[in-house]
Amino acid sequence: MTTEHDQRQPRVVLIIIALMLGMLLASLDQTIVSTALPTIVSDLGGLEQLSWVVTGYLLASTVSTPLWGKLGDQYGRKHLFLAAIVIFLIGSVLCGLSQNMTQLILFRAIQGLGGGGLMVLAQAIVGDVVPVRERGRYQGWFGAVFAVSSITGPLLGGLFVDHLSWHWVFFINLPLGALALFVIAAVLPGSANRTKHKIDYAGIVLLGAATSCLVLMTTWGGTTYPWSSPVIIGLIAAALVMLAAWVVVEKRAAEPVMPLRLFRLRAFNMSSIIGFVVGFGMFGAMTYLPLFMQIVHGVSPTASGLHLLPMMVGVLGTSILSGQLIAKTGHYRMYPILGTAIATVGMFLLSLLDEHSSTLTMSLYLFVLGAGLGLVMQVLVIIVQNAAPYRDLGVATSGATFFRSIGSSFGVAILGSVFTARLNDDIAELAGRTTFPPGFTPAAVQSDPTTLQRLPPELAADFLHVYADSIARVFLVATPVLFVAFLLTWFIPEQPLKQTVGASDLGEGLGTASAERSSLEEVERGLVQLAHADLRRDYYRRLGQLAGLEELSPQGVWIVARLGAHGGWMRATELAERGQVSRAEGRPYVDQTVAAGLVRRSTDGNSLRLTPEGERIHERLLLHHRAGLRLLVADWGPDPELNALVDRVSPQLLGSKTDAP
Repeated sequence: MTTEHDQRQPRVVLIIIALMLGMLLASLDQTIVSTALPTIVSDLGGLEQLSWVVTGYLLASTVSTPLWGKLGDQYGRKHLFLAAIVIFLIGSVLCGLSQNMTQLILFRAIQGLGGGGLMVLAQAIVGDVVPVRERGRYQGWFGAVFAVSSITGPLLGGLFVDHLSWHWVFFINLPLGALALFVIAAVLPGSANRTKHKIDYAGIVLLGAATSCLVLMTTWGGTTYPWSSPVIIGLIAAALVMLAAWVVVEKRAAEPVMPLRLFRLRAFNMSSIIGFVVGFGMFGAMTYLPLFMQIVHGVSPTASGLHLLPMMVGVLGTSILSGQLIAKTGHYRMYPILGTAIATVGMFLLSLLDEHSSTLTMSLYLFVLGAGLGLVMQVLVIIVQNAAPYRDLGVATSGATFFRSIGSSFGVAILGSVFTARLNDDIAELAGRTTFPPGFTPAAVQSDPTTLQRLPPELAADFLHVYADSIARVFLVATPVLFVAFLLTWFIPEQPLKQTVGASDLGEGLGTASAERSSLEEVERGLVQLAHADLRRDYYRRLGQLAGLEELSPQGVWIVARLGAHGGWMRATELAERGQVSRAEGRPYVDQTVAAGLVRRSTDGNSLRLTPEGERIHERLLLHHRAGLRLLVADWGPDPELNALVDRVSPQLLGSKTDAP
């Protein structure tokens, strides 16, 4: 077990930084390309394939996440994390060297495969190197990584394009990833803990393949191929066959990737559908808004990233606010209802944008959309966790995140088809009523939008209107989709909020990849966060009263708890350091425990340990502490595994330096 003393050592600090860096790279690559896409299209061509640059990454990372989590449990996370970094870096190099859109899409999928491992394994490794008492704080840091990457991704992408080239959107991963690779390889110890799994390979492959077929069908249907073409019909048939096979496989799997019994829960079904739509709307908007700003309004990639900030500020602000209000009130149903209503209005307002819209107008509309999405994203994970039985808590959480991630893939792909179809129609209509200059073809504008800058002003204005209308159609089509989500939110049942569920991570709401935690790990995460907050609120005074130690100060109670957790002799200087006081400042409280017969000093006065009476009092303190923790998990029902969890973590939570009174 890693001790708090170990945690202060540079080695553990380096590990945490490297893990956060790996997760930051993986989460940034979900959004960093959005502002670079117009430039990439201008260089490589293939405007109709633009959506797959985003979709390829999202699909690969989403589908691979369960596999990374199970393999890490079974074979050790260190080597799997190193493999994920290597795959991610290989994909990054190949993306930066791509010569056409087909290559870029393929290499983005390779990058996403590694990115899925980075996100899920980084969070899991924290549990291997950080003591229970400190995990809540570090998990909060990892949640913040998702928030930071969501806000800064588009801005960084624009900066790289403006000041270097679009290739550096991918090449920047190399030095940062190499640093993480070196630190993890050199410093992270291998874990001896192994959890045997019967990995549902067939379920993962079938679900991923069926999803890919459906995304391809929605991307190509009506644009690349007619809806009645053999290709589209074949994709539909293949998806249906694989989904049917997946159902059969999941019924027989020992550890199904997504147990079918989850679909009997109305809360899970509604939350999954709504999460799908939220991902659909958020990533659809983030992909096509930079295109609108850079082509129609002529702003730089960096400026287009700045213009997206109001949306991300809205998402982050209302996510934090809704999470705090739910934890305080215990009620959650109103937030997805309100959020989807606001998001629907925001998406409709975006459909009204044209080439004459002001920056202030765009910012306001984007903030409205972001505020609505933020009210929903944080809450959906809470709804699912609160409704799922204990045995399905872990898979229900990852399942809800899976559908949001798949929604992101579908949103970018489907809205990309809408954009391409509308653009083709508008250009065909423009060609029928306009005489183009000699040597000019509309296809040139479709393959490279920057050619608009070289057209006569009147013709350029016509094409700007065509692009504005095509992108506005994207938001207009997304509006009724969000409205359907609003209708579905009324069917979400509200149940009494379980205490550990109320301690949900911000990262769970914002990330598109869930930490593949077991049910026990999910409860432990919430329990530790609740205990962490309670231990800092006059806890030792209350604990002392429960144990009948009214004559002992809270500081004295803390000393007994700390010495009991340490066991044997403890140096007085170390105790003072853990109490975050000088030895002189702590001496009166030690004297108090010595006078009470609970602690005795060594002959040189430099070490302390509990007396037999002190050990008896420590056991009483631990008994009351354990009883309080059991109340926090009681709403999951009686379960031997949860009782064992409380017995295991309760001694580790008492006497930490972070809760010294």
